Amino acid sequence: MQVAFQHRLPALGQRQRPLSDLPAVFASFWTCGQLRDELVDLLDVLHERTRLDSRPMDVVGPLPLHTHATYGLYEIIAGYGLVSNGVLRETREGVVWAEAAATDFFLPTLNKSEKDYSPTTRYDDYPISPTLFHWESQSRTAAASATGRRYVNHVARGSRVILFVREDRDDDRGVSSPYLCLGPARYVSHRSERPMQIVWELERPMPASIYEHAKVAAG
Repeated sequence: MQVAFQHRLPALGQRQRPLSDLPAVFASFWTCGQLRDELVDLLDVLHERTRLDSRPMDVVGPLPLHTHATYGLYEIIAGYGLVSNGVLRETREGVVWAEAAATDFFLPTLNKSEKDYSPTTRYDDYPISPTLFHWESQSRTAAASATGRRYVNHVARGSRVILFVREDRDDDRGVSSPYLCLGPARYVSHRSERPMQIVWELERPMPASIYEHAKVAAG
């Protein structure tokens, strides 16, 4: 239950609250009958709008994330329970190593404008097919480094790689766009280094509509 609460807290505008405040936060929501009823009604509306077949990534595990569902950055951070000094961990990079979950998760944006991304961070990320994705590591990652070896040997080491993608950094309102969870991926091959260019095979194929949009977005 604690993990689920952490997952929902950012979506309710409470990201800066210490996680120790969770019981008080949800108690305050629950005692406000009008707000509580509105949130329940909103869940029904969102369910009706669902177009993709989302599935739990861990059917019997504690990770409250679904493949082919969309999440804001801090919902993902909360889902993995990444905490620093009592609040959700900040991240400004597109790669995160969740050590407790033995999981690397990548957060590429397909449309990288010159305004928002420097030449060294406009990584070449794009779908090759509904099941294959080309991804570039950070510019300092060498194949022989600890990070590079973890990527290449993740299956043998028992760690996972999870891909989350979005088309644009911000939506039409100027708000950060959510990510689509493509789910677990398996290393296929790589070439070059600093950055490494890696091909990943998705465990679950991208939805056809998302694949077409992603191809256009990536150019």
